[in-house]
Amino acid sequence: MSNRFALVLAMIGLFAISTFTPSAFGHGLGGDQAEPLTFGDMEVTVRTDLTPSDITVGDVDDVNMKIRFFDTLTDTTLEKVTYRIEVWQRGDLLARNLFYDTDGVLNVKIKPQTGCNEVDLWKCTIYGGSEHVTAPGALFVQGEGRPSITGPIFVEGGLYNIRVDIEGATSPKTVLATLLSYDTFVSIAQEQDFLIQTASAEEIPVIVKTYYDEVDNFEFDTTDNSIYFDMPFDWSPEYVNLVQVVHEEVRVPKDFAPYAEGKQFKGYVNGIKIDQRALLNDPYTYEDTNIVHFLITNAELTKISNAMTSNDDMDIMKLKLVPQSEVSKTSTEFYLVDTENFEQVPTTVNVSWDGRYGAGDEIPFEITFFDEDRNLIKDVKYAYSLIDENDQIVETSSGDDPNNPGIVSTEGIDIPQIFVPSQGQYRLDILVYGTGLDYDPTYAGIGSAIIEIGSSLPKDTIPTPGPELTPPTAIPDWIKNNAGWWANGDIDDNSFVQGIQYLIKEKIMKIPPTTQGSGSGGNEIPDWIKNNAGWWANGDIDDNSFVQGIQYLIKEGIMKIES
Repeated sequence: MSNRFALVLAMIGLFAISTFTPSAFGHGLGGDQAEPLTFGDMEVTVRTDLTPSDITVGDVDDVNMKIRFFDTLTDTTLEKVTYRIEVWQRGDLLARNLFYDTDGVLNVKIKPQTGCNEVDLWKCTIYGGSEHVTAPGALFVQGEGRPSITGPIFVEGGLYNIRVDIEGATSPKTVLATLLSYDTFVSIAQEQDFLIQTASAEEIPVIVKTYYDEVDNFEFDTTDNSIYFDMPFDWSPEYVNLVQVVHEEVRVPKDFAPYAEGKQFKGYVNGIKIDQRALLNDPYTYEDTNIVHFLITNAELTKISNAMTSNDDMDIMKLKLVPQSEVSKTSTEFYLVDTENFEQVPTTVNVSWDGRYGAGDEIPFEITFFDEDRNLIKDVKYAYSLIDENDQIVETSSGDDPNNPGIVSTEGIDIPQIFVPSQGQYRLDILVYGTGLDYDPTYAGIGSAIIEIGSSLPKDTIPTPGPELTPPTAIPDWIKNNAGWWANGDIDDNSFVQGIQYLIKEKIMKIPPTTQGSGSGGNEIPDWIKNNAGWWANGDIDDNSFVQGIQYLIKEGIMKIES
């Protein structure tokens, strides 16, 4: 047996893979499954799925809404079902009607229509289909057609409540003595355009894509390059308990230095710092744009709600995004294989981490999932295990719900923090169960990477994210003139380097302690250093960002500093 097969078999044993019927519930982007209810000897529920799943207001003419009624114990669909469907948003009823389906999987065409002037929005909604002969009032379409709902549905972004009552099942004439009522939720995205004005009066376009509610009060703070906005939200514990996730995207051009590729970020909600896993930076989807995701889970929302006081605004969510310094990461990449034939599947996994962290640290490992076209794989459910050189498990996790295994990586990026006790070589095993509520097996598989963990730097030399905790850097303002002239080509590289060397040597310009590189000096200066200098001169980046460029020149031996 080859080492490869032996390793995969060991990993299969580690994760104890078995056949299971998922019973997940909790709303997602374009699909949701409600908690099951008892019906005879069955545990039955409904699942709502939208096609397409990621809908942005104004981008689609019609949406297919599929509702399935089934037994979670056997994954068997119940037939001949009468549904009462209601669509709500922000407390407004948008649609209500009966529908009938013979095979228990109801498909309804929803056609968004703007321009409703009624106070009661449901009055603008019209329905298409024929009344079923044995289910009075219920719409039904024979063959491949679908009943339809046309009205003010999905014309605004946010969270929609699809309420489903099962009025009859197993026979069109069987009416349930007690209705089976379910609430499912789906998110519709809406893009809002904003402009931020830098200290040099340059205007930078920013897009906020909201999946929850319309955002307001957008602000940009030039002192820390932070972005702020807010939106309506009910912080009462009863409501927070119902919300599985709040998803907001902030899209900023990569050529705006504070939000350039490689930057790290801190996020706050109502002044409370959110967990690192709740803030994901995606530099992969667009070549010229960074997408920063707020993915605020129910656990985070509960933590924030518990920390709020009676003096806080209980009907608003305030979000703040603060860029940090750029981090140089170590990374490794590998593909997954299936667990039966050990053949490659179309999934590549990249694992990266900040090399300044090491033994004795809780290391944030960024795990990213790509498909065969190098696109992020969305809604991944996965597990991981970290194994040391003695084949001992350091840490393993497959999520919090044993009935629905898998850590959910909504955007194809996750950042688990794993405590690594000592230096040495480790094996990181990754198992992908599948994607989506149905655990679609297209990208399922297993694979591993060998990573080397060194010593941890003293904690006071690891910059703690956040401008308020960054050691101050003293730079006289007049040096900005020199940086601007250099960026514009008015002085050459050598003159700029000599000027900086003199200022550091004479302690006119102070920078944090930096290890001197072994180079002989005089090498070509990377373009990004000159760009940084120009941005700093214009006020687009702060002193610390500029100093990082100077530190790079020293570390690489391009600039020599005499002691």
